[in-house]
Amino acid sequence: MKIIGLTGGVGSGKTTVANFFAELGIPIYIADQEAKRLMNTSKVLHKKLKVLFGEKAFIDDGLNRPFIASKIFNDKNLLEQMNAIVHPKVGKHFKKWLKKQHSEYVIKEAAIIFEQQMESHYDLIVLVTADRTERIKRVLLRDQTNKDAIEAIIGHQLPDTDKIKKADFVISNNELNATKVQVLKTHKAILQTITNSKF
Repeated sequence: MKIIGLTGGVGSGKTTVANFFAELGIPIYIADQEAKRLMNTSKVLHKKLKVLFGEKAFIDDGLNRPFIASKIFNDKNLLEQMNAIVHPKVGKHFKKWLKKQHSEYVIKEAAIIFEQQMESHYDLIVLVTADRTERIKRVLLRDQTNKDAIEAIIGHQLPDTDKIKKADFVISNNELNATKVQVLKTHKAILQTITNSKF
């Protein structure tokens, strides 16, 4: 079974693209969602995150996301320490999940595959892109944030021009119908690549 990475910058529409792959019967693992869930449910992570961020890391046993976001926003070292705590746990969970799947390939959606130089963990990588103005508009609608904060996040991520050179497939997600067509085309190309690799 092949592991396909699905990545893209904030607001590019990775989840929308993942849902289109799911409609084709492909199992989807959304790493960011699982990380948030594990940070809320794992006692081990609960303890380690409290040591790292202090008691304010949790409110009523739930993750205090605005507080943590404010702490890691301009502190790369703190962000790396948090990732070092959370990512191994997500990795173990993914391996367990993977054993339960029965398909030619699965998709693991992760926002910063290239930024963290995790390409070797995947057989192929699909990059989702979108126009910058569209990305900002989507995040403003989705999150309680402002344009400056979104611009700062985009600034911390690798530019699409660099990611395109590293990706195996690129899906431009500006218009839904066109995106759906690209997903089907990419799905067929992935299956063909898997078939060719068997010989």
